[in-house]
Amino acid sequence: MSGHSKWATIKHKKGAADKARGKLFAKLARQIEVAARAGGGDPDMNPGLRSAVSKAKGSQMTNEAIDRAIKRGTGDAGDQSYEAITYEGYAPCGVALMIEVLTDNRNRTGADIRHIFTKSGGSMAEPGAVSWQFARRGVIVVDGSASEEVVFDLALEAGADDVVSEAGAWKITCDPSTTPSIAEAITAGGLSVLSADSPLVSENLVPLETVEDAKSVLKIIDLLEDNDDVQDVYANFDMSDEILEGAAE
Repeated sequence: MSGHSKWATIKHKKGAADKARGKLFAKLARQIEVAARAGGGDPDMNPGLRSAVSKAKGSQMTNEAIDRAIKRGTGDAGDQSYEAITYEGYAPCGVALMIEVLTDNRNRTGADIRHIFTKSGGSMAEPGAVSWQFARRGVIVVDGSASEEVVFDLALEAGADDVVSEAGAWKITCDPSTTPSIAEAITAGGLSVLSADSPLVSENLVPLETVEDAKSVLKIIDLLEDNDDVQDVYANFDMSDEILEGAAE
């Protein structure tokens, strides 16, 4: 699996103690609001909302907070309206990046993203230059203390494609349309779901072979993710566990 996937798994595992957790919930709430405004407040009738709610629950966002976000999205249209934009670019070492944002000011966000690329040794790319390398996949991360047999049985019975051990957790992959139902089945089976999402993944991986290279790539990803308008960042780098551990210190 890609180094970015391993890095994301590590961050999900330490998320409960991370000071950025409040910012994560704010971004998840924005995604729920936008999905509810676009397609209604019933997750069963709104696939986009169902996916956003599944992602929020997978990040341990409370039902109360989710309900508030849905109500804001379906309320009288007088609140902020957000525009979904995807930026493409390259981190150092030629690593491809896809950056998904929700913004109420395209000019501000575009300038912020460009500034991050410039000061971090990366470069923006034209639409389509990077996106061809990525495809949407369902990814569910389960606490690594669960037994292999139980995880496999629950996941495969619910329709998952594969289960692998990664960064001390179990990573389940599936068709993105089945992510919410599989996550619900895993939770109903008594296991702890650390995250449930449908990220963009790439089969064209760029190997990072030194800690310095890994740190330079992770730096630009962290800066992008720290921007309030950025919802998700996807990358196609790969690295050994040893390099990842050195870069994460």
